[in-house]
Amino acid sequence: MMRQDKTDNLIARTPGTSLHRQLFVIMRDQILRGLYQPGTSIPNEEALCAEFGVSRITVRRAVADLESSGLLIKRHGRGTFVSDELPPARPSATLGLLDSLRKSASETEAEVLSVETAEPPADIARQLDLVAGVPAVHAVRLRRRGRTPVMVTEAWVPEAFARGVTRRELQKRALYEILIAQGIHFGRVVQEITAVAASPFYAKQLNAELASPLVRITRLLYDAHRRPVQHLTIHIAPERSRLLMDVSIETVNTLAAGSIFHDIERDSQK
Repeated sequence: MMRQDKTDNLIARTPGTSLHRQLFVIMRDQILRGLYQPGTSIPNEEALCAEFGVSRITVRRAVADLESSGLLIKRHGRGTFVSDELPPARPSATLGLLDSLRKSASETEAEVLSVETAEPPADIARQLDLVAGVPAVHAVRLRRRGRTPVMVTEAWVPEAFARGVTRRELQKRALYEILIAQGIHFGRVVQEITAVAASPFYAKQLNAELASPLVRITRLLYDAHRRPVQHLTIHIAPERSRLLMDVSIETVNTLAAGSIFHDIERDSQK
């Protein structure tokens, strides 16, 4: 198995997620991706300390958490081995937008945290083609799978399209279903994916550590008449959730498949 140079794996001592938790997440990802095969041993404590630049206690705590998760098994006098019974491989992406929304709604339970009419932030108002000072309906919900929080959704809908967007309706139905019931036909979605540090609000709702990494998905949905009808922001913890995309071969080299933008000033490269 090809491994990175150990200096590439050193874990940064920065505020936020604890070192043993960072090591746990890294090793869990390596195990689930098959870098450590089922039934094979992992490096010993000394090797892991050297590879990641952490102490023995950090390694022991991370390995203990991996054992508790059922990913590792300690065998007395022999070492620590990857479990033979790992979770099944994640399925490939096969769903379109509405199908994926239906799947998400059916597999999770929603708790409405707030619904109010308010003036959206300037950047969101601009994307929704709203004049400064014009309010929109703002809805925040927490979705759980069982008892585990999996995502926080924050939607802004112009008042012209939000007559059915109420706390009562959002407790019963997904937002996209409410909009469709009002006669809205979705025609286009612009999506952005970024990584952010968990603020106190999102850390609390997602049961994550403060400043730990979250994935933020921002979607601007248009109707068939090219009018922006919803601005949606989703925050998920990458250790529990992921985003799948199904891109046709005809669009793989187009904007529809996504583009990468670098927010770096030219002067900073000099």
